[in-house]
Amino acid sequence: MTGAGTNHSLAPLTGGPKIILVEPQMGENIGMAARAMANFGLSDMRIVNPRDGWPNERAVVTAANAAHVLERAQVFPDLLSAVADLNAVYATTARERGQMKRVLDADEALTQVLDRLHGGEGVGILFGRERTGLDNDEVALADAIVTFPVDPANASLNLAQAVLLVGYEWFKKAHGQLPFNLEERSPPAKREALVSFFGWLETELDTCGFFPAPEKKPAMIRNLRDILLRLSMTEQDVKTLRGAAGALRRGPVPPAAKQDEPLTDEG
Repeated sequence: MTGAGTNHSLAPLTGGPKIILVEPQMGENIGMAARAMANFGLSDMRIVNPRDGWPNERAVVTAANAAHVLERAQVFPDLLSAVADLNAVYATTARERGQMKRVLDADEALTQVLDRLHGGEGVGILFGRERTGLDNDEVALADAIVTFPVDPANASLNLAQAVLLVGYEWFKKAHGQLPFNLEERSPPAKREALVSFFGWLETELDTCGFFPAPEKKPAMIRNLRDILLRLSMTEQDVKTLRGAAGALRRGPVPPAAKQDEPLTDEG
């Protein structure tokens, strides 16, 4: 059943880089990070020395539809053991660390992550403590730093927010498509139909006195056509606009006759 855009009949996506939470302090933030992961098809969470132990009931409460992420989450006593089997590690941080490491935005970083995963490598992305983030020794274990363009006066992100931003960029790279889009039900209008509509509309406007002076009429017609052409109209758009303009030209009709009003006006 679908609710709020979620189709519960579908199996959640899995895979992606390992999301590594280093000494998270609050179960609520772990749960919200799991939810952010599930939103964007990330399924592998690693938790390093969580302050309140594991499992954590508060994490379950805030995870919403991400129970599958928490159920398979792995817990490690320290960061080194959490990254031991990985080929590449990226560290998220909001501040400069004085280390000679590449600094990437999330878009560039996740492009690299996807390439590495396609090459069979294991990849992890580190997220630090809610209050202090990652320490310098933890950042030193990473191949590169990932940071986000934020207001320097408000640079600190909530843990789940940081995971969400990374997850968003991951999904764009790995899956790309929007969940839905407008279905085109009518083909684009042919030039012949557009020119016919323009001619009919301009004649009707001329009859109504729309063009104030003969010398201004050519420029006004060009401007009007430019406006309509920017709409990239479909065949149905042309019919609908012609019908609407025709109805305005005829003026009010008796209520009883409205149900028989044609959709188009052939002029």
